Amino acid sequence: MSAFSPTTASPSAALPQPVTDQPPYNGNPAYIKISKFDFFYGANQALFDINMDIPERQVTAFIGPSGCGKSTLLRNINRMNDLVDGAHHRGDITVGGQTIYNRNLEVTSLRKRIGMVFQKSNPFPKSIYENVVYGLRTSGINDRRILDAACEEALRGSALWDEAKDRLQQSALGLSGGQQQRLCIARAVAIKPEVLLMDEPCSALDPIATGRVEELILELKKQFTVVIVTHNMQQAARVSDRTAFFYLGRLIEYDKTLTIFTNPSVKQTEDYITGRFG
Repeated sequence: MSAFSPTTASPSAALPQPVTDQPPYNGNPAYIKISKFDFFYGANQALFDINMDIPERQVTAFIGPSGCGKSTLLRNINRMNDLVDGAHHRGDITVGGQTIYNRNLEVTSLRKRIGMVFQKSNPFPKSIYENVVYGLRTSGINDRRILDAACEEALRGSALWDEAKDRLQQSALGLSGGQQQRLCIARAVAIKPEVLLMDEPCSALDPIATGRVEELILELKKQFTVVIVTHNMQQAARVSDRTAFFYLGRLIEYDKTLTIFTNPSVKQTEDYITGRFG
């Protein structure tokens, strides 16, 4: 990987230029391509010239201090930021070789391809069953056999089936916090997305529930391309194949997770990982 120019400056100093050439992905082709991407909230620029390729069926972690742009970039991948007044962008993001900004593309269809799990679990005030099959019903699928099979498959895939199979008609709000988050993951994967975005999915969970979700993430990458935002350095090291470090809206360094945590090319990356700032 071509390194950034070394620097010994403080985190507030001028930042090195983003990486433009990136290492191979051990046989996994790039599935998400982000090219010369700038993003603005009104007149305020939040992301600067982001260039990165995210490989298929691997876990890619976005790390960096609060306000660095990692969640903003994540939410752009399925155009969640379209909902923000005054938001606009330059550059492009493609998923599976198709731009997500095609004028003829319905955003709802894009979000069926790109599932999202949020920081705070958000089950609907419905039964466990109806939470899981919600996306299928909104797509016009009402065949009970199809819904039953999809519900079981999604709950098994989210490691929740054994705990929920006898409670499917009970309210999802009766589940524990960790179970609710796994239910939200089941709801996201039930519609068979190509990509799963996860924004701090464990931040509100206890260590045991966090461990269950992390085990689940490692299983999910067998089927999905996973992108996770996390403040937890240990979590990024445990679950991700590749890690991207962001600071002040810029991609500072992006490489294999082992390289980022053991031999980063940029001093700012090392300073953040070792706790000198952030």
